[in-house]
Amino acid sequence: MFRTPLLRLYQTTRQFINVIPEAIKTPESKPLTDSNMARPSGLIANKGLELLTFGTPNGHKASIILEELKEAYGKPDYTFQSISIMENIQKEKWFTDLGPNGRIPVLVDHDNGKLPIMEGAAILSYLTRRYDPEHKFSFTSDPELSECEQWVAWQHGGLGPMQGQANHFYRLAKERIPYPTQRYVGETERLYGILDSRLANHEYIVGDKYSIADIANFSWVNVAYFAGVQLHEFSNLYKWWERINSRSAVQTGCAVPSESQIVNKRYQERLKEEPEFKQKEDELAETCKKAKEQYGYTYSSP
Repeated sequence: MFRTPLLRLYQTTRQFINVIPEAIKTPESKPLTDSNMARPSGLIANKGLELLTFGTPNGHKASIILEELKEAYGKPDYTFQSISIMENIQKEKWFTDLGPNGRIPVLVDHDNGKLPIMEGAAILSYLTRRYDPEHKFSFTSDPELSECEQWVAWQHGGLGPMQGQANHFYRLAKERIPYPTQRYVGETERLYGILDSRLANHEYIVGDKYSIADIANFSWVNVAYFAGVQLHEFSNLYKWWERINSRSAVQTGCAVPSESQIVNKRYQERLKEEPEFKQKEDELAETCKKAKEQYGYTYSSP
């Protein structure tokens, strides 16, 4: 009943996400030519890496690590295409031949037999295994190697799915249903509490080194307010978010394929700049508060 497909979460976000061109250029990526500006219908590169993505937390995982690697090593070069999930491009056969699950992101390594890699966690692992020889964003041995795998898996199986449902029921569902609203916002808060405790005595999630464990979790924490979660109430997590968000490669990665309107920084700016937006956000927050009161929600973590 409550396992609403994540696709539906974003199908009604036109008012929050900019109109995204089908191809844009960033300082660290290859531009697409004018002939490729139409709706994507297949791969357009023949060498290097090609990222099929959109401006969602899962999409940002892949573009952030690509930008971090580019900044650290000067490579790999990559091309990207914007796969508009509002148009269901990710459901077309050419896309599902590459990513059978019909979800973004999908990375294609043209220099490795045109190997397609689906799922953000798998992309993080593949790119660091192949393009991070000095292990600047990864680890080589336990306990850090195992801990990194655990926290990426924790995000992939917990934080992402639960916050995705919070996004939907808090903001995007056609009906405001109290029970799932407080259920999923509350569960997301519980998971934030786990990260907050983890970061109480650590600058980063694993080994006090910025790694793909941080990138995986940051991509979702970076849209906390969109899901009705007050990030500033988790002081350790908030400081960690600030640290990572200040990285130049992270800023560039979050602008692929275009500037996002739902990331925390832009969300806070909109509250100050747009009175109508703030009014609607206040109404959503009040609805969530009443839903929690109705079902006796009390924050607890873990």
